[in-house]
Amino acid sequence: MSGQSVAIVRDGVGVAVGREEGRDQAARLLPAIGEILERAGVARQEIDLIAVTTGPGSFTGVRVGLAAARGLAVGLGVPLAGVPTTSVLLAQAPPAGRLAVAAVDTHLGDWFCALGEGEALPFATSTADLVARLSGRACTIVGCDVAPLVAALTANGTDAIGEDAAPDPVVLARLALHEGVEAWRVRNRQGGMPRPLYLRGVNITLPDGARRTVE
Repeated sequence: MSGQSVAIVRDGVGVAVGREEGRDQAARLLPAIGEILERAGVARQEIDLIAVTTGPGSFTGVRVGLAAARGLAVGLGVPLAGVPTTSVLLAQAPPAGRLAVAAVDTHLGDWFCALGEGEALPFATSTADLVARLSGRACTIVGCDVAPLVAALTANGTDAIGEDAAPDPVVLARLALHEGVEAWRVRNRQGGMPRPLYLRGVNITLPDGARRTVE
């Protein structure tokens, strides 16, 4: 995981927000949640809704975040909202009169992206494919460490600028709350808890050092 963020949000306003980088984030996630609750002065019983990003992103990051959120939602008896990471990034795009493009580095030579138009469904893409999808439109690329993608698009003749941003947990909460707590409760009851949004199989390293993708 490149980083994890936790927030307590009341009426759309972030009461307490924390972000951590570095190693051992999986081990730090639940303690970080406890610290944020303490800073906000909010008891666990006061929580009405838990929101989590569902991906696309790293397999481990998505899996750990969803597992922790599911456990908390079940333990507290509250609904769980799942929002695609790319939707959160698109909501953070500056209103600059350009097409917003959410981008998540796969670290495999391509990107998970979503265009800020229509249903904004995420997809895996190479630079060449993204150039074709953009069709010459000026765009703002939003995401973590997107400079390499911006440079590649520019080299291919696309008018692209970058907006370096990690998914904001307050924006995530606002998107979830827009649907309504009861709407998520009904969705959980009828369709189950949110599931991870994987756009490709999981890459694993075999004992001999070879790598393969497991669907």
